[in-house]
Amino acid sequence: MAFYYTEPSRTFNEFLLLPNLTTKECTPQNVDLATPITKFKKGEKPAISLNIPFSSAVMQAVSDHHMAVALAQCGGISFIFGSQSIESQATMVRKAKAYKAGFVVSRSNLTPSHTLKDILELKEQTGHSTVAITEDGSAKGKLLGIVTGRDYRISRDSLDKPVSQIMTPFSSLIYGKSGISLSEANDLIWEHKLNCLPIVDDNQNLDFLVFRKDYDSRKNNPLSLLDANKSYIVGAGINTKDYKERVPALVEAGVDVLVIDSSDGFSEWQKETVQYVKENFSNVYIGAGNVVDKEGFRYLVEAGADFIKVGIGGGSICITREQKGIGRGQASAVIEVAAARDEYFKETGIYVPICSDGGIVHDYHVTLALAMGADFVMLGRYFARFDESPTKKVKIGNNFVKEYWGEGSNRARNWQRYDTGGKQSLVFEEGVDSYVPYAGSLRENMDRTLHKIKSTMCNCGSLSIAELQQKARITLVSATSLVEGGAHDVILKESSMAAE
Repeated sequence: MAFYYTEPSRTFNEFLLLPNLTTKECTPQNVDLATPITKFKKGEKPAISLNIPFSSAVMQAVSDHHMAVALAQCGGISFIFGSQSIESQATMVRKAKAYKAGFVVSRSNLTPSHTLKDILELKEQTGHSTVAITEDGSAKGKLLGIVTGRDYRISRDSLDKPVSQIMTPFSSLIYGKSGISLSEANDLIWEHKLNCLPIVDDNQNLDFLVFRKDYDSRKNNPLSLLDANKSYIVGAGINTKDYKERVPALVEAGVDVLVIDSSDGFSEWQKETVQYVKENFSNVYIGAGNVVDKEGFRYLVEAGADFIKVGIGGGSICITREQKGIGRGQASAVIEVAAARDEYFKETGIYVPICSDGGIVHDYHVTLALAMGADFVMLGRYFARFDESPTKKVKIGNNFVKEYWGEGSNRARNWQRYDTGGKQSLVFEEGVDSYVPYAGSLRENMDRTLHKIKSTMCNCGSLSIAELQQKARITLVSATSLVEGGAHDVILKESSMAAE
């Protein structure tokens, strides 16, 4: 007879945190968000810890080498997507590992058709006096020029003067080519008395900017996630089909952490993949999943996994539950797997981190996931919105959006992720093809999100994730209390600080 859970399958939207006493030392600047990503024994330290509890999803539309660098600079980890050739994925890993600190993605970008008014408004919003002028206004578009404060005079230039008449054109710029070292870029800056050196590829597309004031990368990126050689820590996704060819190539490229990318990880294929990696590569770590219960957690941990990914069908572009009737509310899954993790720790003295993957709609859901027992979260939609994601920025109506598609969609054609030993093709979709609102740079959005998380933790009287998991008080909410919790019975004005 089938087993029935009496408790409903619950989502993060159904819970709220209750405040605890906030002491005077409980301020956001005192909160430490460091968290383990690899298993460790009681009394020891994990081999790798994240400085912020964030990882980017193993998706074509989210995680390439640009995202890997940008997120590592913030203190998190990106898992470069595996639904590509082995050679291409290894190249991305190699690029991210070879990346030199001090190169930054342009965060202020316009097109030649914008005006001086747009420049001034952008400066007011970002505080940046240097604006990259690209063909499509993106951080990675074809570089056409640069605008700095020396290129215009507010007292004399008209606000409707086009950027094309203000900028220093590309033909007059001193620039570096992709692959240049920081030392070489430094020499160019000093030789030509520059404040900013753009770095472009062979097609004149902007890669990075190097600023005179940004030589000390450690000072500018204090939470950077670095290995012993001061390279960024990089993750990569693998499947259970070609792992014997893919894993050696990724390890040779320098990957630090692997994760098996699958909608359902409770399988013998995952066990064999984990065992292969653990038996053949002692210097690389591997996460497994996804699972939603105690049994799945135990199975993969006993196979040797270094962390476990939790969640089936909760992603914004995932339709596994709709198509197959398989899955579980993300909150319920995290709560049960966290309890299983704690039980395993008491029995063995080995702590296995868990990653909550899916179900995050609002920033406070991250804090809830952590309070419920997750050590870190994996996000797709959140990161897909930013300049650093691999997809195009397009204009639909009056709004800019970025393309975003699931690994189970026809567009991705990642059949290996969903294979159960049958036909080597995608028989039906478990993901959709969509757009997400364009949100600008990762750093600015991440800073805002982290501040929200730290503020909420202070409301809970906690200065670390471990303390939050011990002290958090969580309550179920009713449908009417959800309405009560938002703005209601008023006419809202537009705000540039509207919460994501």
